[in-house]
Amino acid sequence: MAVVVAISGSPSPTSRTARVLANVAGALDAEIDTIAVRDLPAEVLLGCDPSHPVILDIAERLAAADGVIVATPVYKAAYSGILKALLDLLPQYALAGKTVLPLATGGTVAHVLAIDYALRPVLTTMGATHVLPGYFVHDQLISDGPDGDVIIAEPARTLLDGVVAAFAAALTPKVRA
Repeated sequence: MAVVVAISGSPSPTSRTARVLANVAGALDAEIDTIAVRDLPAEVLLGCDPSHPVILDIAERLAAADGVIVATPVYKAAYSGILKALLDLLPQYALAGKTVLPLATGGTVAHVLAIDYALRPVLTTMGATHVLPGYFVHDQLISDGPDGDVIIAEPARTLLDGVVAAFAAALTPKVRA
């Protein structure tokens, strides 16, 4: 079974981004290891110490993964600052050999290109072997279902399902002892 690290780059405790990420991760037939950047100690993210045990642990988790999902809200046409703080502390090639799915949420369709112009170059620079076409979900298309699950309105739901299926198909599980 593939191992996927799912990184939520939202600073919000009631994040639509984190809910979409959980929904996507739940649809995969994979072992999911979720990292909520907002739950990391601020002193770690702002301390500029790439050798901090928390950062080393995340780097090890990424190294063990077959794939990575990076989800972020879009602010000022870019991925979140808290996500940037984490990515800046990780080793240069922390995503080497990985298949990566970038996801974003935002309040205006003007932010739809943030995946391709802000996030994708960073993921590629970090050595990702394959950065799939990501997907942007407009905030207005995300709501809560009666059971507390996230509902993503059509046609976004069908399009997102297609992106997730492509990610699942691109994963190549490592042989584990």
